Amino acid sequence: RRGVRILAITDHDSTEALAEAFDEVAKHPPMTLVPGIEINCDVDGGEIHILGYFLEYQAEWFQAFLREQRAERKERVHRIAARLAELGMPIDPEEVFALVKEGSAGRPHIAQVMVARGYVKTYREAFDRYLRAGGPANVPRKKLSPAQAIAIIRKAGGVPVLAHPGLADLDGAIPDLVKAGLLGIECYYQEHSAAQTRNYLQMCKDLGLVATGGSDFHGLHIGRTNPMGTPAVPLSVYEALKAKAEAARGSRPT
Repeated sequence: RRGVRILAITDHDSTEALAEAFDEVAKHPPMTLVPGIEINCDVDGGEIHILGYFLEYQAEWFQAFLREQRAERKERVHRIAARLAELGMPIDPEEVFALVKEGSAGRPHIAQVMVARGYVKTYREAFDRYLRAGGPANVPRKKLSPAQAIAIIRKAGGVPVLAHPGLADLDGAIPDLVKAGLLGIECYYQEHSAAQTRNYLQMCKDLGLVATGGSDFHGLHIGRTNPMGTPAVPLSVYEALKAKAEAARGSRPT
């Protein structure tokens, strides 16, 4: 209904949704599904998110990595809940886990519980006041560098892409990420300005990277302003990404 032809599912640290998604997409030709992942990395000065596309996601070693990531996320929910209790806003971690079932629990789900309990009015307020990097309720996650995330995605035969760089404001790190094996930048993004989009497209051209795009849609109950299917991304992006994936598989690290 939204005109989506190519759908990439890039859940954080989980591929649990892909089996059902492939079944559903098969009912709606000519829609195509691209398997993916999103991995959060802490760096000095903020966070960098690395997307992975066209992964061989069923590999046991890769699933073991994701299970470890999700276990760490679960522990982090408990640590953030303890911090919120100290701030006079107790939550039950089980409320958070109930929102995600087998998926990856994280700060967006904690924000949902905070809104439901009346501690904040909106998802955005929860992040801006408490859950953002450096916020009073935020706690560090297990350290995983962008270079490590890139290496894991490359090993799985995928294409590592820097997610929404305009939000991270860490463009100075991009050359080092390319040296580590980064193959693309998410240029088309709802919260990028026109100038940012042009800048990242030029950067991709200069560095030989694939320019990708996506909505970063997190679900109907998450208070983001990015509807599925926005912004419009040229269909040629899919073809370029697919070609990059085929080339990457021939040169993946072992």
